[in-house]
Amino acid sequence: MHARRMRGWGGVGAMALVCVLALSFMLLLPWTQSRGDGSTGTGGPGVAEGTHAVDASCQSPEKQTLSPSAADGPTIAAIKARTGEKRKLIVGVDQNSFRWGYRDPNNTGAALEGFDIDLVRRIAEVILGDRNAVQFKAIPTNQRVPAIQEGRVDMVVRTMTITCDRLKDVAFSAPYFRTGQQVLAPKSSTITGYDGTLAKKKICTAAGSTANTQLTGDLKAGKLPATADISTTVPNQLDCLVRLQLGEVDAVVTDGALAASQAAQDPTVELKGAAFTAEYYGVAMKKDADDLVRRVNQILVEYRANGWQRSYTDWLSATLGSDSATSMPPAPQYLRTS
Repeated sequence: MHARRMRGWGGVGAMALVCVLALSFMLLLPWTQSRGDGSTGTGGPGVAEGTHAVDASCQSPEKQTLSPSAADGPTIAAIKARTGEKRKLIVGVDQNSFRWGYRDPNNTGAALEGFDIDLVRRIAEVILGDRNAVQFKAIPTNQRVPAIQEGRVDMVVRTMTITCDRLKDVAFSAPYFRTGQQVLAPKSSTITGYDGTLAKKKICTAAGSTANTQLTGDLKAGKLPATADISTTVPNQLDCLVRLQLGEVDAVVTDGALAASQAAQDPTVELKGAAFTAEYYGVAMKKDADDLVRRVNQILVEYRANGWQRSYTDWLSATLGSDSATSMPPAPQYLRTS
């Protein structure tokens, strides 16, 4: 699949269109509560509850995952046991992150597409034999973990960074993308990066995001100017761009990969300074879904060799550059043993 480039998405008016589209499609993608029968959750009958060990020091959360396996287990069996229209992989995604998971209004039907969506379809193809056997559920940034824990989705593929705190609540696959936090601000702004120029500036982050956690910690530790205002949080990361365009905040802090896509949507903003963290996106699943974690890791081994680069070229090369070396995660390590 080749990306169809979007035109004329800059400015507040266009973003209003995005918000309207997001609302309308959210209505088309209703939240389904788990009924405890395995049809909408990840577990289903017979899935054992358990406690899984995580490296106590947790210096490298991206390595805290299970080794790959192509074997089925109770979680995958429950997914495959769904019948009729319900025989689909249920995945939490974004639908308004340009080039990651979004609906292009210029395309007939406005189907979901993007880098994350390509990966979802590959997972569905391997597990269910049909790349279209997916029920997409649009979820806001701050609902990614609850959606997994409550069984509303089998997994989340939504530019979700692997962190030690999140490993307490969900399991992750090996990394499928590398990025880092960056500052996004108007081109005319005096802000130069994640530095002293953020003093007396209002900064927007998404609630529950790694950016929000980073800023909160840095402000307490004195690594961020004491006068920086980080009180503005939103449910969805894209809402920060709208706040920036409306002049309600001075800057946005988010993953550089997402920020670059937002800068492509609005030519009046740009990335300020280099990335100041190193982070890795992973596929998030229930903590007890060991067989699904192992299967996704097996799929990722094959996907990195055949599919990842093509998807990067289609969707991200226009915003992140043709050289994908800095975005490709390192060879995975599987330190979690149980």
